[in-house]
Amino acid sequence: VIVGARRPEVAQANLSDIAGVTILPLELGKPTSIDAFSEAVLLRISQLDILINNAAIMAIPLTRDERGYESQFAVNHLGHFQLTAHLWTLLTAARSARVVVLSSVAHSGNGLEVNDVNFESRAYEKWAAYAQAKSANALFALSLDKIGEPHGVRAFAVHPGGIDTPLQRHMPDEEKIAMGWMDKEGNLNPLLKTVEQGASTTVWCATSPLLEGIGGVYCEDCNVGEPWTADKPPLTGVHPHIRDEGLADALWAKSEALLGETFPS
Repeated sequence: VIVGARRPEVAQANLSDIAGVTILPLELGKPTSIDAFSEAVLLRISQLDILINNAAIMAIPLTRDERGYESQFAVNHLGHFQLTAHLWTLLTAARSARVVVLSSVAHSGNGLEVNDVNFESRAYEKWAAYAQAKSANALFALSLDKIGEPHGVRAFAVHPGGIDTPLQRHMPDEEKIAMGWMDKEGNLNPLLKTVEQGASTTVWCATSPLLEGIGGVYCEDCNVGEPWTADKPPLTGVHPHIRDEGLADALWAKSEALLGETFPS
C-alpha cells in the first residue's frame, strides 16, 4: 500500500501500526509534487490494482493555486485527474484495476460551469465551488470508466457520508450549528458517521465482488446510488447532471486543456 500524504508525518503517526505501508509526500495542488510522487510510484511497482483518489479541501475562502486556478477545483479534481493520468500505465497493466473517486452528496448543490470552472466571470461562493468540484469528481469517474473498461479498469464515484474530520477545518462552529452538524453545546449530530463508517463505501467499491462487470456509477452506503427524487431522504441520491455524458466529455477536454497534457490513450 502506497499512501500519498500532504503531511507525511501525520500519515506516519496514523498508520504506524500497519505493516506494509509506504508513505510518500504528495501535494495535489502542486503539479511538480504530483509528478514527483508519480515517478516514485512508477519506480516501485509494475502494476496498480486499486487507486483511491481521496483527498479534498472544502468550503475555503477564495484561494488560487500557482497556476491561478480556483483551489477547490484544482485540488479536488485536477490534481486527481493528473495523478490518475500519470499512473494509467500501471492501472492498465493490472488488467483488472479499480479507481475510486471520492465525490459527495454536495454535488447536489451545484452543477458544473465548464466555461468558468475557476470563478473568473462570476462571484465566488465557497459552497458552490465545493459542489462544483464534487460534481467534477463524479463526472471524472463516469468518463474514466468509459475509457478504462476495454483495459479492465473500472471507476466508481463515492459519497462517504457526513463525517466529522479536519475536512471541516474552515467551518466556524456557528456554521456547523446552522448546518446541523452539531448543537449549541458542541455535541455532534448522531447521524454523522465515524471515520471507519465513512471509509466503508470506498473499501466496498475498491474490493466488492458485487461490482464485477459494473463501473461508472455513484455509490453511497455500500450500494449503488439511486436517482434523486424529491421524496428521498435528505443528503442522498444521484442528481442527473453527474450522469450527463456530454458534460463529462466537456469536463475531460477542459481538464486536459488546463493541465496542458493529454490523458494516455
